[in-house]
Amino acid sequence: MIYVVEVTSPGKANAWFAFDREDFSRKVRVAKERDGCVIFAVATPRKLLEAAGLTPESPAARASHATIFELADKHGWDTELYRADELLGEGVYESEPVSEFEACVAALAEGLEACRIYLSDESATNALYGDPFYQGREGFAAHRALRDQLIALEVISDDM
Repeated sequence: MIYVVEVTSPGKANAWFAFDREDFSRKVRVAKERDGCVIFAVATPRKLLEAAGLTPESPAARASHATIFELADKHGWDTELYRADELLGEGVYESEPVSEFEACVAALAEGLEACRIYLSDESATNALYGDPFYQGREGFAAHRALRDQLIALEVISDDM
């Protein structure tokens, strides 16, 4: 189980869960995808050009899609390139692998005051009782959100 705590502004927090990384990525995409922004994609320069209905040999392709040709010149036509706008920068393709999970974490955190992600029941429970993030007046809303989520999923019992 994956647990997410989002602090949207001081004193306001919510928590939610995902069953696994795939479920997490799906939920983030549904919540955060917007026109023009790519959360995560993998493509070769050839596939990018084909998506525009062109091939490297197409007349005027270089002039109309210079950026794709620059990527091909630098990396080759069939090298997989990764795009994750919130992680790498808008419209940036890199050959260094990026995981979909990392890209989704970056997209999720964008615009939040704070965000915490726990990959297990144990790590979420340990954080709830041991992480200073959840202590004091500043941490109360986040503490309450995570605590309520853990109780709802019967990870901890309601001790009140």
